[in-house]
Amino acid sequence: MDLYTKNNRLVYLYVMPAVVVMALVVLYPFIYNVVISFSNMNLTHFRNWSLIGIKNYVSVVADSTFWYFFFKTILWTALNLIFHVGIGLLLALIINEDIKGKTIFRTLLILPWAVPQYITALTWRGMFNSEFGAVNLLLGHLFGFEIPWLSTEWGAFAACLITNIWLGFPFMMIIALGGLQSIPKSLYEAAEIDGATRWMQFKNITLPLLKPVMVPAITLGVIWTFNNFNVVWLVSNGGEPADTTHILVSWVYKAGFTYFRMGYAAAFSMIIFGLLLIFSWKFINRTKATENVY
Repeated sequence: MDLYTKNNRLVYLYVMPAVVVMALVVLYPFIYNVVISFSNMNLTHFRNWSLIGIKNYVSVVADSTFWYFFFKTILWTALNLIFHVGIGLLLALIINEDIKGKTIFRTLLILPWAVPQYITALTWRGMFNSEFGAVNLLLGHLFGFEIPWLSTEWGAFAACLITNIWLGFPFMMIIALGGLQSIPKSLYEAAEIDGATRWMQFKNITLPLLKPVMVPAITLGVIWTFNNFNVVWLVSNGGEPADTTHILVSWVYKAGFTYFRMGYAAAFSMIIFGLLLIFSWKFINRTKATENVY
């Protein structure tokens, strides 16, 4: 046995535990979900379920609830990403400058992302309480009016949105800051000599060189936000009022674990997976984020 073959076998031996764990916790559940998405598994057919073809997929697409929550999820994802990227990039540009207390500001600004998500979501839910929450007390004191945040559909949606914006901008800020610090300062110095304004430098130097960093981050942000179950579920208390504050992923959970429509929920989740897979592939290819910008 030569050294090359021996080393290869050793490498396979080292990675085998990780492969086994990944197969158990990722691959097997995924395949099982695909199978039951074609089945009639529900509360009455929990153990004696059988395959019924694509009926669940047809039921999902034909259900007006799917389309309502689909467009609401698109709105949820778009608004979150606009604020995540906008606030994150703005703060990164500020922190990247030579300002006093840069380290302290950077630490404080990353705290919303560092705190466990469920703690933040429940804290914001308390702050949005109509009677005793800090948000309405502040609005009443400063402007003389209050908002029924959690008792109306769009009020609860706005509460979830604000909470998730608070949670999401630090990630984009750190990614953008890392990208900014990798841009050679000599490019800006040369641009200044040529008479370029700060806006021209931002448009022609900063944005193009941030693109390979920000596009994958935005792709991840879309996937995480599209699938952000915790914030919507905890802040709106399970989609209240009257199941109107759901996005697709929280409705899937309710369909599967409250109404016990397992086959329907599995098909629903596979449609979500397909949508995100197509988006990620198209978005990265269209933006050509993996191409060398230098």
